Amino acid sequence: MQDTISDLFGKALGIGCAILVATMALAASPAAAASDKSHSHEAHKSDDIYRGYFEDSQIEARTLADWEGDWQSVYPYLQDRSLDPVLAHKAESGEKTIEEYRAYYQTGYKTDVERIVIDGDTFTFYREGNATSAQYASDGHEVLTYKKGNRGVRYIFRKTGGDAAAPMFVQFSDHAIAPVKAGHYHIYSGDDRAALLKEVTNWPTYYPSSLTTDGIVQEMLAH
Repeated sequence: MQDTISDLFGKALGIGCAILVATMALAASPAAAASDKSHSHEAHKSDDIYRGYFEDSQIEARTLADWEGDWQSVYPYLQDRSLDPVLAHKAESGEKTIEEYRAYYQTGYKTDVERIVIDGDTFTFYREGNATSAQYASDGHEVLTYKKGNRGVRYIFRKTGGDAAAPMFVQFSDHAIAPVKAGHYHIYSGDDRAALLKEVTNWPTYYPSSLTTDGIVQEMLAH
């Protein structure tokens, strides 16, 4: 009986070692290495797109579902200096001083719309607590080329009904070029579609209203 137990234990140990060796071999196999390279390539490609380097063939149509939610402007946080850690971080490796970055974002973030709620095709814009609502439908997208040589995609929506005070067009830019849920976005709004496409210095920026000040700072530092 003792010999039988010993034999069984030895066989089990041998099987375990074989499985371990096979697993290690699989991990080191060309297929596994190719998988790792694929993940690395996808991450690099995603970074390139975020920075504005992509092919036209990569661009896809998007719906308002990508931007649906309750969003807050970051402009007030720049004004009360809550974003100073972000400016300091940029100044460490960037080409501007903290104050130069502050002036840059003062122009970029400036808006009187402190909150936007997007529910289905309905936008509700809040100015000093007063709401203006309208419905929007897709009006296509446009590809813009910037001075640095990188590019961006504006996803455009045209008003189909609602309050007269609501803008005729809204254009989204969030560094993505295919369907994906936005973590933040820049928005351009007004009544002249072509004029909005020429606007590249003022890009009101919105993050989820559920984020605290610290949460917004951490999100910005991560990018």
